[in-house]
Amino acid sequence: MTVTIERDATRTLTVPPEARRTPRPRGGRRPLISYGHWWWALPAIILVIAVHYVATLTGGFFAFTNWTGLGDWEFIGLDNFVRIFNDPLMVGAVINTLFLAFGSVILTNILGLGFALAINRTLKTRYILRTLLFMPVVLSPLAVAYVWKFIFQFNGPLNGFLAAIGLEEMQKVWLADPTWSIWAILLTVVWQQTGFVMVIYLAGLASVPVELEEAAALDGAGVFKRFWHVTVPGIRPSIAIATTLGIIQGLRIFDQILALTAGGPAGATETLATQVYKQAFSLGQFGFGSALALVLTLIILVFAILQQYATRDRDAARKA
Repeated sequence: MTVTIERDATRTLTVPPEARRTPRPRGGRRPLISYGHWWWALPAIILVIAVHYVATLTGGFFAFTNWTGLGDWEFIGLDNFVRIFNDPLMVGAVINTLFLAFGSVILTNILGLGFALAINRTLKTRYILRTLLFMPVVLSPLAVAYVWKFIFQFNGPLNGFLAAIGLEEMQKVWLADPTWSIWAILLTVVWQQTGFVMVIYLAGLASVPVELEEAAALDGAGVFKRFWHVTVPGIRPSIAIATTLGIIQGLRIFDQILALTAGGPAGATETLATQVYKQAFSLGQFGFGSALALVLTLIILVFAILQQYATRDRDAARKA
C-alpha cells in the first residue's frame, strides 16, 4: 500500500503488510459478544418456535386422539375428521366459514379500492375522510359487534329507519333470523375492515406515476381503460397483500360471531373458529377441537397459496 503526501515536495510512504491488518484482541480470538451476528436473534427464534410451531404440532397430534384436556388419551386415527364431515352442523360451519371469508374479501376490496381511488387525489377533505374511514379498524371487534347488535335489535335504529321510510314489512329480528343473521355478521365485518384495505390501496396508488395516467389520457384512453391498464398493474402487490390478509382474517372470524349470535340461531352462524372454541373449551373435547383447528389451518394454508399464485408478478415469473 502506497500513500502519497503533497506539500512542498512529493513523498511516498509504504505501509508494511502487518500494519494493514485489523488489530485483534489478545490471544488472537474475536470477542464473544459482537454486533451483527445471527445468534442475537436466537432468543426470539426459540420463543417463536416454542410458542407457535411446537404448540401447533402438539395440537395437530392431539387431533388424532380422543383427549378431553385432562387425564389419559387414546390414539383414534382419522375418527375425528370422519365425524367432522359426517356431522351436518360441522359441514355447515365449514360453509359459513368460506362464505364469510370470501364475502368479506370481495366486499372489503371493492369498497376499499373505491374509497382509495376517491380520496387519493387533491380532495380538500381527504385527510378527514381517511381518518373517519380508518377509525373502525382501531376499535375492538367486540365493541364494534355490540354496537351493531344494538343496531340490529327489533326496536333498534335499523328497523326504526325502515319504519320511518314506510318499509315496515321489511322489519325483522335480524340476529334471530336463520337467513339474515349471517349477512348481519358479514356487514359488521366489512364495516370494520374496509378502512384497513383502503390504506393498503392508498399506499399502492401512491406508487403509480401520475405521468402514466396523463399520457394514457392524452392518447385517448377512457377512465376504465386507464384504471385497468395503468392503475391495476401498478397496484398488483397491494392487491396481493389485501386479498391474502383478507382471506386469513375472514377464515378466522370469531369475536363478531360470539358477540352477535354466539353461533345461533340453531347453528346458522357457526364457523370452524366458533366450533373450535366450543368443542375444546366448553364441551371438553380437546381432541375433536384440535381436529377442527387443523382443518381450519389447512383451509387457510391452501387458499393463501392459491391466492399468492393467482396474484403473483407474472413478468417476474416469466423471467424466472
